[in-house]
Amino acid sequence: MLFRSQKRLGWVFLDRKAAEQGYASAQYDLGRMYNDGKGVPQDFSQAAHWFSQAAEQGHATAQHSLGDLLAKGHGAPQDLVSAHMWQNLAVASATPELRARYEATRDDTARKLTPTQLAEAQRMATEWHIERQKRLGDVPSDSMPLDRS
Repeated sequence: MLFRSQKRLGWVFLDRKAAEQGYASAQYDLGRMYNDGKGVPQDFSQAAHWFSQAAEQGHATAQHSLGDLLAKGHGAPQDLVSAHMWQNLAVASATPELRARYEATRDDTARKLTPTQLAEAQRMATEWHIERQKRLGDVPSDSMPLDRS
């Protein structure tokens, strides 16, 4: 049992180093550790921080996880508009295996929003997507908005 604990601490250290260097997958992994309390004490605000770092880089699972925390008010004040924005971005870049699950979560959040809030969440997601494309130098001349669900 001691070996397993030492091994887990080693992984936490490596993930933290990689996360601090900006690796989105390591940021997501560290966020998941804090979210689940595996290898570190459970801390939703640390989970939200690391999910946010990875989400800003376009990591779909981190976007979905951050949206989930925001929808529940774990680690940050509840913000259904921002939750929907992140969930919508996650759907847009999810693998086919995850898309249906992410859509269900996003659609559940959408049902809790007023039409005005939903329009704002969709505007924010589209704006984020276009800004990210600009940062990456990949802006199509006919940028399409994200799904309006």
